[in-house]
Amino acid sequence: MFWAGLSGSTLLAAFGVAALLVVGLYILKLRRRPVAVPFARIWDSVLGDRVVDQLFSRLKRLLSLLFQLVLVTLLLLALGDPRPKASALEGRHLVVLVDISASMKAIDVKPSRLDAAKAEVHKLVRALGSADRALIVEMGSVPSPVSTMSSDLTELEPAIDQLRAVDARANLEQALSFAVDSLQGLAKPEIVLVSDGALGDLNELGRRVTLGNVALSYLRVGKSSNNVAISEFSVRRYPLDKSRAEVMLEVANTNDHPNQVELTLLGDGNVIDVTRLALGPNERLPRFYPDLAGASHTLEAKIRLADGSPDDLPADDHAYALVPERHRARILLVTRGNTYLEAALLLDEYLDVTQVAPDRPLPAEHFDVAILDGVAPVLPSSVAAALYIDPSGPASPNSLGKELKDFGFDTWDKKSGALRFLALGDVQVSRGHALVPGAGDRVLGASEQGPIFVSGVRSGRRFFALGFDPRNSDWVLRVAWPLFVLNCINDFVEDDAGYLSSFRTGSVWQIPAPTASESAILIDPSGDRHVVPVKEGRAVYRGEEAGFYKLTTNVNADTASEFAANLSDLEESRIEPAREIALGGKHSTLPDLRSRRASREIWAYLLAAAALLSVVEWLTYHRRVTV
Repeated sequence: MFWAGLSGSTLLAAFGVAALLVVGLYILKLRRRPVAVPFARIWDSVLGDRVVDQLFSRLKRLLSLLFQLVLVTLLLLALGDPRPKASALEGRHLVVLVDISASMKAIDVKPSRLDAAKAEVHKLVRALGSADRALIVEMGSVPSPVSTMSSDLTELEPAIDQLRAVDARANLEQALSFAVDSLQGLAKPEIVLVSDGALGDLNELGRRVTLGNVALSYLRVGKSSNNVAISEFSVRRYPLDKSRAEVMLEVANTNDHPNQVELTLLGDGNVIDVTRLALGPNERLPRFYPDLAGASHTLEAKIRLADGSPDDLPADDHAYALVPERHRARILLVTRGNTYLEAALLLDEYLDVTQVAPDRPLPAEHFDVAILDGVAPVLPSSVAAALYIDPSGPASPNSLGKELKDFGFDTWDKKSGALRFLALGDVQVSRGHALVPGAGDRVLGASEQGPIFVSGVRSGRRFFALGFDPRNSDWVLRVAWPLFVLNCINDFVEDDAGYLSSFRTGSVWQIPAPTASESAILIDPSGDRHVVPVKEGRAVYRGEEAGFYKLTTNVNADTASEFAANLSDLEESRIEPAREIALGGKHSTLPDLRSRRASREIWAYLLAAAALLSVVEWLTYHRRVTV
């Protein structure tokens, strides 16, 4: 036997103090109130009877004292939490990973998969033995413990109840790594995964994960997989006409059978379009809305089965986007004169262009982008970004390499914002220079002779550098030239929440903050407020809920910026429950839910005995047996 609560020495000291206090109360002499009465001789017989009963009265009071001492003993023993020594050697240590990803919002089991999972975890912790310990971990985009390693139901059960599902994928790899680290050096380690098993490519993950001597158990929830989803949703303004916008979305059927669906597009809360679509088994169908009308601010897309019945996962049936705001961008053009460049800038009515000759001082006011044609002066800190065309000068971000002749774009990064929608394979350049990329720079375009288009950051300022004068090529005669200039400007300026149609949930967002302070207030779609840190002008937040957000300062809510977030994860929309999980070379087993707690919680029996003794003492006192 050992004491899991108070130590033996502490219990002895506490018992000594309590026993002295109880005995002291019992040996206090009763002080009787004197009362004058007539006919004193009548009371002689009564006093004589008390002398006869004196011994019995003392005995009754000793019995009451014994009751109180036993009661104190039982209470102190319960505080000591006595346990058999063998139980200390048999205790298990469990890390319970509860999947709170978007698929756990599925309603194929009522009221939801997560609620079913929480009920199973409640059964698990109630079945723990007195020496067993469990750590409850919510498994979302990052694992997060919601309890300590404990067997105390008053801690574990409230922790289970507070679990909430999020609109993001569960990061099983990080969760398993966290669990293995938490179980290092503990006896009988075990990971219990409570999930529907919709966790992405488990075969690939299983090759990367090492569990060592940790056992793996799997509690499966969910039973069906009938689901249709909006897997992509975005909106953008036309590069050459910012007054018009276009929408692209994708709907998906994740089932092995065809489905008829109804797709609704809403703008500013009003229905813009309703379309009925036929989706084949596991089909993904893109939808394109050119020249969108009827929305100036918010866009929403909703999908449902054509017969009106709900699918199993409502979380991916609704998507959100904001129509990018039409900001006016301030452009500083430093050139000796370039008709092709000036004409390209005239195509966008939302550009405010200030032109300066190279030999003139540069303005000190703020500019979003500086375009430097054949020069590379030192830019003031008020310039946010720069496009260098055939740079020459001591402040050039890249030094010039060898001279190139008769070359072109043999390779270019089609995913770069500056080169999107451009076909550059047949551009011919007569002369120019290769650029020498610096540390951390990206080569976005190159000929066989070397890099000719580079991006990077200098002194906290983003830049693009082009290694030749476009007038020495046929590029300026193509529509790709003005599109390239506007793409570069948009790539610099659109790095702003006001230009993003939506973020993706489950990732860390860096949102341009309308404040110079070190923190801002983020209002999520539920209306809850979060104080978020601001670093280098950007609020940093890991978002796990789809919908519309607001970011504001602590001082002035009028400066709030808005943005949207979506699940947009087709793998998370595939909700068929996995029957078994194999990770790290181990196949999962079912956890042991047999109750071990009642037979080992000796303190509970001690408290019950103390309660029963209190009832007996109360009855004997009021029936005047112990008084």
